Amino acid sequence: MIFRRDRFGDLVRRQLDLFETDEAELLAEADQADAAWTGADREDTEELYGDYQLVVDAVGERLYDVREAYAATLEEDVAAKYRRAFDRAALKRFKDLASFLRAGEDE
Repeated sequence: MIFRRDRFGDLVRRQLDLFETDEAELLAEADQADAAWTGADREDTEELYGDYQLVVDAVGERLYDVREAYAATLEEDVAAKYRRAFDRAALKRFKDLASFLRAGEDE
C-alpha cells in the first residue's frame, strides 16, 4: 500500500516554480530592496524598510492570488488542505516574502 504524505506537493512545487519564473523581476526587486535597507545609514533605514515592505506585500499578494485561483476549483475541505500545503511550501521557499500568507494561519 502506498501512502501519499503530501497530496499537493508536486502541484505546489510546479506552481511555485512557475511563480518564480513569472515573477523573477519582482523577486529581484525584493532582493534589491532588502539589500538597500539592510545596508542603509541609520537615517535612511526607516524609509527604505517601508519600500522593502511594499515589495514584500506585492509578492505575498501575488502568491495569495495563485493559491486562491486553484483553491477556488476545489471542495472546501480539500481546498483547506491545499492552502496549508501551499502556504507551507511558499513560506519555506520564499521565507519573509511569503509572510502575507502567514496572516491566514489561524483560520
